[in-house]
Amino acid sequence: MAEQSLPVADQDASAEEKTSSRPGVSRRALLGTAGATGLVLGAAGGAAGYAAAPAAATPLTSVGSTEVMFHVKHQPGITDGLQARGHLVAFDLTPGAGRKEAAALLRRWSETARRLMAGEPSGSDDTDVARDAGPSSLTVTFGFGHSFFSRTGLEKQRPVALDPLPDFSSDRLDKSRSDGDLWVQIGANDALVAFHALRAIQKDAGSAARVRWQMNGFNRTPGATAHPMTARNLMGQLDGTRNPKPSEPDFDKRIFVPSSATPSWMANGSYAVVRRIRMLLDDWEKLSLGAQEAVIGRRKANGAALSGGSETTAMDLEKTDAKGDLVVPINAHARITRPDQNGGAAMLRRPFSFHDGIDADGVPDAGLLFVCWQADPLRGFVPVQRKLDRGDALSQFIRHESSGLFAVPGGAAQGEYVGQRLLEG
Repeated sequence: MAEQSLPVADQDASAEEKTSSRPGVSRRALLGTAGATGLVLGAAGGAAGYAAAPAAATPLTSVGSTEVMFHVKHQPGITDGLQARGHLVAFDLTPGAGRKEAAALLRRWSETARRLMAGEPSGSDDTDVARDAGPSSLTVTFGFGHSFFSRTGLEKQRPVALDPLPDFSSDRLDKSRSDGDLWVQIGANDALVAFHALRAIQKDAGSAARVRWQMNGFNRTPGATAHPMTARNLMGQLDGTRNPKPSEPDFDKRIFVPSSATPSWMANGSYAVVRRIRMLLDDWEKLSLGAQEAVIGRRKANGAALSGGSETTAMDLEKTDAKGDLVVPINAHARITRPDQNGGAAMLRRPFSFHDGIDADGVPDAGLLFVCWQADPLRGFVPVQRKLDRGDALSQFIRHESSGLFAVPGGAAQGEYVGQRLLEG
């Protein structure tokens, strides 16, 4: 959907391929399946009964067995493909907790994340929620909010890029569900694996931090379609066509902070903008198919630009119809968000959809948990959102309800925890 930003983000069509993952059956999974029994089927294909003796362990499917590495150059959960289940959580340090307590917390969190991502129990008090599952592409990502640095006496280490986002006219923000000292992103291709990680992270916070807000999301499960394809959002639009790709020569420059960065603790890190964007689905679904496509600027069926071609065909912004009108409307979302219409501004969008129930009037509380990554939000998210604020056709069908900006340091090296260079530097 979105070309280079916004609310409705475009995710790379090959997003389901885990470029930083590896297949393998975890120790926990092998233990969980070691005593499995086989189901005997009768000649007619019905269930005749259970086998009397234990059968050989059944190997995990590719969904369950895929493992993402914790100790990597960039934290996991940034360039990995969309996951079926996600939890976004912000924490505030408790009164009296400072730099020392924050360091101990990040050390605990990092070890728990490493263990769970490898498919191991979280520790001695593991809840066994995910006992029978493999890693399921679990990723756990940690970031720091603007307020974290004053709470820990590290104001001099706060990056300029972490300055608060400007106000946008379309914002209807709930401050209680915005910002936070610390941010954790959890994603997995199994809901129980994701919940298990969420519970472990929350328990690890102990007396050092309390939950400020939590949001739960989902995506299509990898393998649910006959072949890999761009995911759809809750408006039914293909959502991810023009996301930056790691194969592009300037990808790292756009998405990651360089190794020579100041402050140095942010080297190889990135900045995450997090927005809860409610979709006004009742209003959207009243539009005809043609009207919906005019709002977006792309065909709903296959994601092709209204100017023609396939999903990946470059959009012709000058093409007109027989009446001389632009084929892609001037206020179409896909036109406004194109990088070449925004001075090259780009970000890597990696969202989750959400549905938090139906109100008394039958209106769904649903939409997009928008997460985008960039080397500098002042050159990525901000200029594009400002332009959207001035006349995006999609704006009347969405509402920005919460917002946060977080500095996400580079990945932890072997023997380190995330944020160690900041907290012990």
